[in-house]
Parts: sequence; structure tokens; C-alpha cells
Amino acid sequence: MRSIRYLLLACIIPVIPASLHAQNNLSLVETLQAAQKNNPFLRPASLDISIAQSDVITAGLRPNPVLNNQTLQLLGTEHFQPGTNFYNSHNNQSWWQLTKEFQFSGQRKLKQEVANRNVVTAERNYADIERNVLTSAGNKWLDVWFNKINLTLVQEAKDNIDSLLKIQQIRLKNQVISSSELLRTQLLLEQYQLQYRNAEQDYNNELQNLKLMIGRTDSISINEKDTAINYIATTRIDSLLQLSLQQRPDVQVVQSSIESAKSNIRLQRSLAKPVPELGVIYNPQNTIQYAGIYGTIPLPFFNRNQGEIRKSRLQLQQSEQSLSALQQQVQTEVQNAWRSFQLSRETMTKYRNIIEKSETVLQSVKYAYTRGGTTIIDFLDAQRTWFDTQKMYYEALYNYRKNYLQLLSVTGLINQYTQVL
Repeated sequence: MRSIRYLLLACIIPVIPASLHAQNNLSLVETLQAAQKNNPFLRPASLDISIAQSDVITAGLRPNPVLNNQTLQLLGTEHFQPGTNFYNSHNNQSWWQLTKEFQFSGQRKLKQEVANRNVVTAERNYADIERNVLTSAGNKWLDVWFNKINLTLVQEAKDNIDSLLKIQQIRLKNQVISSSELLRTQLLLEQYQLQYRNAEQDYNNELQNLKLMIGRTDSISINEKDTAINYIATTRIDSLLQLSLQQRPDVQVVQSSIESAKSNIRLQRSLAKPVPELGVIYNPQNTIQYAGIYGTIPLPFFNRNQGEIRKSRLQLQQSEQSLSALQQQVQTEVQNAWRSFQLSRETMTKYRNIIEKSETVLQSVKYAYTRGGTTIIDFLDAQRTWFDTQKMYYEALYNYRKNYLQLLSVTGLINQYTQVL
């Protein structure tokens, strides 16, 4: 299982030169590391662990001793001792009582056990929140990358048509082409100009979303040359399923909840046992000194903590059923992510072969058109085919990387992704 873990993690480790460690040229790994440290939604969630640790302190505290005083004052001066006044000790009685509860049923130890298990649950719950945050941050990085690539692609297409338009204007002046051909070229350029404006806005929007995920307010950019995936995983699906059931933080949360529920059952059973309160008494009555002991214990005739014991058993049953349902969900998610990753890899490979052909066709048609060997319809068709093929290729590459990131997320390995460098 360790080799499988390292194999999957190696699949997405990019090669990062030292110059790319600048804060303004973020790779995918650097983005996830920044989100892990500075995400505004992740930092408050980490306080849940401290809150749970505070409960451990509370569970370890012993009951405070109780000091009780009762004073009886003789009323009516006719009953006073001769020669005494109202506050004289011959005319009053005092009762001083110091007691403390003694938990002989191991309740303090069981409270600490439950509190410690709740700390483990809080830690694993934080890891699951972190998994979701890292997944979202990684997807945002991919969204920025895709929109930046799309912006570059539209810019390239716009520049190509703009240079052609200048040639067309000269050719029209020389009466080599008709005015309709010039108009067609102008229309295509205007289309690309509109697409560029929309692509630029989409890129800026996604960049702002990324800044939110990594807790940045200054200007940032991403390293679009980051390959994100430089190794193809060949791990079998059954091994991935087994790994996911061990690594997924949400599965670990439910497993920890089961252990907490078992400890809570033992605690609630111990709380059903009476807790005696023992102590000493000092009782001066009209200057006569008395001393004694004090003891009290509840008689469990009616209240034997039946409700809490039943509730703790139901909570255990609920956690066990949740674990069974979650295991089925994990299996479904891993299978879907694995199949999607395999399909997107095949699709990306096929488009990689097509894109080279479309580039060759465009250059050939453009060369033939500028020399009058073909019509503008053929050139515009080749241009659109090239542009569409480029977009489909980068969409396939985007889906390929996104599906791999999803595979890391559903297997729970994304939490370790930032620790491998």
C-alpha cells in the first residue's frame, strides 16, 4: 500500500525550477501549499481541534469540595443567657460541613477517554475539510490555467487574422480579391475580438477566485507551463479502492465516531451508578463543640441514566450504518473517477495527434490562398477547424488533469500531495 501511495503521488509531482518559487508565478503544488496555510475557511476550522482539546482538560478536572454553613440564632432576649448579648456564642448554633463527591466507578477516566477520542475525531474531520479545500484550490488553479490558455489561443487566432486583414487590404487595392473577401476577413476578426474580451474577463474572474482560495490579496499569476502530471499511473482499481477506504479522512471520521460511541456507552453506564458525597462536620452549639462525618448517596430507584444509555447505543448504531453507506459511496466515487481519468487520457492522446494535422492544414491552405490557389471559404473553414481543434485539445487536457486531481481527492491522497516535495 505504501508503494501504491507513492506511485499515485508521483503522478502529479511537477518539475519546479528554483525560479518558479516566486509568489507571483504559482505552480499547482505551490497553490495547494498556500491554500493549506492561508485559506480563510480552513483556518477557523482548525480551532475545532483546540476546542476538543479543551474538553480533555474539562474531563480531567476533579469535583470541587463543597463548603456548607448553617447558623441558628436564638430570638427573644428573654431566652438569652444572663449577661450575654445577641451575638454571644451562648445564644447561637453553627453548622460547618465540608464534603466532596467521590467517583468510584471510573467516571473521570471514562470522560477523559471520550474526550480524547473526540479530539481524534476533530483532527480527522479537519483533515476532511482540508481535503475539500485542497480539491477546490486545485480546481481553481486548473480553471485559471484553462482560461489563460484559452485567452492565449484567442489572441493567437486574432493576431493571425489581423495580419491577414492587412494583406487583404493591399490585395483589394491591387484588385486581386473582391470586397466581399475583405469583409469576410473583417467579420472573423471582429468575432475573435469579442471572444478575446470575454476570455479576458473569464480569466480575471477565475484569478480572483483563486486568490480567495489561497488567501491572497495582491497580484498573482500562475505558471501555465506547469505540466501538473508527468507520470501515468497504472495502479489497479481494486488497489485504489482498498487504499481509499484507508486514506479517506471522512471514512476515518466515521470510524473514529464509532470508537467514541463505544467509549460513550461505557461512560453512560458508569454514570448510572450512584456517586457518594462524603465529608466532615463541625457543629458548635451554644459553646458546646460537636464534630462528625457526613455521607450521602443517591438511591437508583427511578433514575438510572436509562435515556442517555439508550441514546449512546443508538449513536453507535447510527455511526456503524453511516460507515457502511460511506464505504459504498467511496467505492462508487473511486470507480467513477478512475474510469473518467482513463477516458480523458485516451481522449487527450487522440486530440494531440489531430492538432498537429490541423496546424499543417491551416498553414497549407493559408499559403495557397495568399497565392490565389484556393478560395477564402477554404481558408476560413481551415481557420475555424484549427481553432476548434485547439480548443478541444486543451479542453481534453483540462479534463485529463481535472480527473486526475479528482482521483487524488476521492482516494484521500491529496492531503499528502503538498508533503511530497
